Amino acid sequence: MKEQWIKLASRIDALSLRERGMVLAAAFAALVFLMYQLALAPQYARHKALRLQIEQQHKQAGNIDAEINAKVAAFAVDPDMESRRRIVELRRNIETESGALRAVQHGLVAPQKMVPLLEQILRANTRLRLLSLKTLPVSGLSEPLTYAKPAPAATPGFANVTSKEDVQASVAMAAQHAAQGSAAPAAAGQAKPRELLYRHGVELVLQGSYLDMLAYMEALERLPQQLFWGRAELQAGSYPEAKLTLTLYTLSLDDKWMTL
Repeated sequence: MKEQWIKLASRIDALSLRERGMVLAAAFAALVFLMYQLALAPQYARHKALRLQIEQQHKQAGNIDAEINAKVAAFAVDPDMESRRRIVELRRNIETESGALRAVQHGLVAPQKMVPLLEQILRANTRLRLLSLKTLPVSGLSEPLTYAKPAPAATPGFANVTSKEDVQASVAMAAQHAAQGSAAPAAAGQAKPRELLYRHGVELVLQGSYLDMLAYMEALERLPQQLFWGRAELQAGSYPEAKLTLTLYTLSLDDKWMTL
């Protein structure tokens, strides 16, 4: 080994000054290269990997922030806002129409006062005789009229007599509006919606002269509280006697019938 160093030193001594400088520079460059490969290159590689990892984490954090902002924005808009507004509007409409129905009901004869009122007017005309008086089943306003028995052919001047059309039209309109606000029409197979107004009816059969019956019906027309005419059937007998079958109705928010 010593001999090799001596030979190397002899060769260097044999070189010129310029050649010695070139050899020294080459040796220094080789040393720097070795240091870079052994120490600096791994550090640079680790630094690059860390930088890429940090960039990826920043990107993921940005995506998470965007997702959070999107969810916050979605929760800020209430998906049920339109439904809540519609419910409030429907309740307001129901309250308005219910008030209108109650106002109309105040102008009608109460079901429990209907029979006493008819008897009171009948007692004022002693020439008329009451043959029968019966209550009819309670029915909803949207249901067809019910009678105690099928109606035969009508007598001219009395069949399907109606009065106070303006009040009846207002009742029907108020009931229709309230029904539209409270519930949608029932589809096939679904439960029938609750009625808003109920029809309470009585059927009475009177016997007497035509003029006395006409006076009785006019007295009903002059009542401060109103009744609705369902049917009037006149059967002529031996002159001047006749028999009148009269069906009258009133409306109520209650589906319970009065007792006779």
